[in-house]
Amino acid sequence: MSDQTSLKTMLHGPDIVLASGVYDALTASLATDAGFRALYLSGASIAYTRLGRPDIGLVTMSEVAETLSLIRDRVATPLIVDADTGYGNALNVQRTVRLFERAGATAIQLEDQTFPKRCGHLQDKSLIPTTEMVGKIRAATDARLSNETLVIARTDAVAVEGFEQAVERAGRYAEAGADVLFVEAPRNEAQLRAISQRLGDRLPLMANMVEGGQTPILGKDKLLALGFSLVIFPGGIVRAVAKAAKAFYETLARDGTTEAFRSDMFDFDALNAIIGTPQMLELGQSYEFPANGPGDKTR
Repeated sequence: MSDQTSLKTMLHGPDIVLASGVYDALTASLATDAGFRALYLSGASIAYTRLGRPDIGLVTMSEVAETLSLIRDRVATPLIVDADTGYGNALNVQRTVRLFERAGATAIQLEDQTFPKRCGHLQDKSLIPTTEMVGKIRAATDARLSNETLVIARTDAVAVEGFEQAVERAGRYAEAGADVLFVEAPRNEAQLRAISQRLGDRLPLMANMVEGGQTPILGKDKLLALGFSLVIFPGGIVRAVAKAAKAFYETLARDGTTEAFRSDMFDFDALNAIIGTPQMLELGQSYEFPANGPGDKTR
């Protein structure tokens, strides 16, 4: 609960929260070690890494929940979870919220696309009616056990109905009880500024930075100046890892050895240090007792 409370406090504080995208326990631990105060579990990144497929609604609720639980077992960092459309209607949303909250989600993001959804920066998206999304948000807030578990309401209306309707939808979602507003894929800095001017006095605002996407990439300081409280870089780690992996495999296939790539790799000991192997082995040894020693049940 302390992690959840701290995220809620941070979002209402003077600084912007920068959340790095992660897709598994390793990337979550690396991001935490780098000093991030919050992490973002991206549905797109799960699709890219677990399925090797695009973000077009292929990832299931159970796959996200499993990934979430493995990450939470590894790190205590506040974790924002992409729940797509909630995987169905309002009742499905409630089940999703309960499951993700139990698995360790600090904030749960829901969007107003139809199912199957598409990545927010792809074309040809479609939306559910505003009233249906309002019902989903109400269902989500009713289902959570703690008010410290945040509900992030995302609208994809900019690409479908236009900017004005996107702002109107976001306002309705605020009235429905959302904790954070997320207008996806604004086209330029002027639209980002307008989002803040028209919605920033109601709830904390979230911005999404996608390399090569529809929204210009702005740094956290610029977004803070514009009035945003949270910025995510959800898929950057996958794009970085994919490029490095492609180069690694090409080098190994060409040379028959990894020698040319060694300077861009952790060696065996370095990786074990990062994942905590020595500490884990030491912890395991602390539970080993001689026969008839402390904890022995055979005496």
